[in-house]
Amino acid sequence: MNYQDLIDDEFSRNIGLLSEEEQKKLLSSQVSAVGAGGVGGLHILTLARLGVGKFHIADPDTFEAANVSRQFGASKRSYGKNKAEVLAEMVRDINPQAEIRAYTEGVTDDNLDEFLDGSTALVDGIDFFQFEMRRKLFIRAREKGIYAITCAPLGFGSTLQVFSPQGMDFDTYFGIRENDPDEKKLAAFASGLAPYPYHLKYLDLSKVDMAAQKGPAVAPACTLAASLLTTEAVKIITGSQPIYPVPHYIQIDMYRRKLKKGFLLFGGKNPIQMLKTYLIYEKLKESMKGK
Repeated sequence: MNYQDLIDDEFSRNIGLLSEEEQKKLLSSQVSAVGAGGVGGLHILTLARLGVGKFHIADPDTFEAANVSRQFGASKRSYGKNKAEVLAEMVRDINPQAEIRAYTEGVTDDNLDEFLDGSTALVDGIDFFQFEMRRKLFIRAREKGIYAITCAPLGFGSTLQVFSPQGMDFDTYFGIRENDPDEKKLAAFASGLAPYPYHLKYLDLSKVDMAAQKGPAVAPACTLAASLLTTEAVKIITGSQPIYPVPHYIQIDMYRRKLKKGFLLFGGKNPIQMLKTYLIYEKLKESMKGK
């Protein structure tokens, strides 16, 4: 990869906010992006425009018409095509010298280590309901000394949580116990992602289908999530600014003009968080009755 030519041409407008040395670090670094849909696709494209030069992209799904409202790889030309392959091609259009491997089968137990190998950061764009594989990825990333970043699009807002290999781990932050039922793990995950669920004031819960694993989502939340996540990725890769990993979090709701920078003392063992998890769990159980 010819770093100087890329800095002089494709990424010249980054310089001034990034130094040339920082830009070289981005061009020589690899991220592992799991999910190439609503948030994942935009994470990947934004990182590519920032100059990240190497990607592992995993997604077994294909684009369809219902994706076009919020997934930036979705268009009539991409319907029926694998999301990881479409995003890989879009990255090559941005940077023809980029090194990319597309995992069209998604991340599995068999390829998990290979997917993470060589990366500085794990970028989480996997569907909310795919909890067990997300948990495996975050645990293994920690074991490999890799940062993991997740941003949940919620309503017209987003949250940000960064997991440092030396900081609080995934299970502790979310309050996950191995033998908990799946619904309780999802409840704990939701509670930890959004300690202040601002979006519930305007979310029509009747449009949330837990059985079908579908709910409302809009493009502005995805773009905000990408802004939050990719900025953290730049800081991690370049070492240019301090990182505030969990139990620190950021929550923004643009619709209600709310911003919260918080510190979740004791993570999922915080008594208030435990109560929130219980209440969400009860709602999940109720919504699943008769499904």
